[in-house]
Amino acid sequence: MAQAYKDLRDYLRALENRGLLHRVKTPVSANLEICEITDRVTKAGGPALLFERVEGYQFPVVTNLFGTMERMCLALGVERLDDIGAEIKAMMKPPEVTGFWDKLKALPKLAEIGNFVPKSVGKGACQEVVMTDPDLTKIPVLTTWPGDAGPFITFPQVITRDPVTGQRNVGMYRLQVYDARTTGMHWHIHKHGAEHQRRLLQAGSGHSGAAKGQDRLQVAVAIGADPASMYAATAPLPGPIDEYLFAGFLRKAPVELVKCMTVDLEVPASAEFVLEGYVDPKEWRREGPFGDHTGFYSLADDYPVFHVTCVTHRKDAIYPATIVGKPVQEDLFMGKATERIFLPLLQINLPEVRDMCLPAEGTFHNCVIVSIDKRYPGHARKVINALWGLGLMMLTKMILVVDHDVDVQNLSEVAFQAFSNVDHKRDLVISEGPVDALDHAAPLAHYGGKLGVDATRKWASEGHPREWPEEIRMSPEVVQLVSKKWRDYGLDK
Repeated sequence: MAQAYKDLRDYLRALENRGLLHRVKTPVSANLEICEITDRVTKAGGPALLFERVEGYQFPVVTNLFGTMERMCLALGVERLDDIGAEIKAMMKPPEVTGFWDKLKALPKLAEIGNFVPKSVGKGACQEVVMTDPDLTKIPVLTTWPGDAGPFITFPQVITRDPVTGQRNVGMYRLQVYDARTTGMHWHIHKHGAEHQRRLLQAGSGHSGAAKGQDRLQVAVAIGADPASMYAATAPLPGPIDEYLFAGFLRKAPVELVKCMTVDLEVPASAEFVLEGYVDPKEWRREGPFGDHTGFYSLADDYPVFHVTCVTHRKDAIYPATIVGKPVQEDLFMGKATERIFLPLLQINLPEVRDMCLPAEGTFHNCVIVSIDKRYPGHARKVINALWGLGLMMLTKMILVVDHDVDVQNLSEVAFQAFSNVDHKRDLVISEGPVDALDHAAPLAHYGGKLGVDATRKWASEGHPREWPEEIRMSPEVVQLVSKKWRDYGLDK
């Protein structure tokens, strides 16, 4: 059953009770040192880190909150991440309704969603201290890599509203701190935050439907909250689904929201810090470089500027940060959560997909591996093209398709199939289209080549007239016999 952590510190207590949190009492620097410590601990599968004494700051820093599969599951209150996907699948599956009583039985499942709707409250711990003369330099924002353009806020929940529909969006976009009152706003052109900015520009151009009289996009940035809300900001949800509703579903309790002091937005009442302000859609500034999750420095480019008009925080606030860079990093486990949670949604459109893997080495948008129930000639190609047409899957540079009996989580097994089953003239799909803004290999920003690989067994109807050989496998009877007698062989020492 999901654990409804009240806030970040409630989660930290749960980690500490399980021996999964280490307190660093030695003074440390927010400039590179915390990153180097965290990078080593994360790659070793170590605990979450609470740095109690950060030089020059009154606030402690916590990193590596979700840096193992165990902690990612604990954060979302499940034994296995697949449990969440299974629950979503059960909710999405149409009930077999045959009569009046069946309809009545289906109502509680639908009504349950109403229990997760975000709840507005009059006050929150996030506003215990109000800084109407904000100074971001008082927050221990980390500089993580030596080539970074400065300190970056890396674990924010950036909250905006669509100027046309009023629909809220919560995204995780890095924020380079320029000075005491301004940051960069690194939302890519494919993301909802950037879409809200474009719609506001359209309003200024006289396009109908957009809100009138607005020349600035109001923005609130929540830093730290309950772990489900922190994760939800990264989730690739369809536009109409509210991230805090999704967080409520994950934690099985509504997220409590409090109205901001200076902008017409709501933020999690349990947040550690809140930055309030606006983005002028016509104002851009050079942002970056930044040592990114790709393992390379993302190139400097022009992005919108976030003007901070107010900062609120808890009296004893804790600043959470995530470190990105060459895998393995914490974001791997957040990505695995997305992989397992959203697989059932992908299967609604592509029921032939058995399983999916986003390998760490693919850094999310470079590679997707799927296994399928192959039913007709060219089926793998159909799946490849369909995946490129699904939401942010459009950014995937390489899609590798294998047969249903291949374990896509076993990269050695996948590689064996891919290296063995592919004829590179027949089985490659080369295309062009949108790519991630961080893809430095693409010849143009946001646009480049893509590769689909059909690594399934080939049929004669797919242009393979030769007989396809059978894979070498031991008979099940012998496998069972040897397993029973294994100790007798003296090989278990």
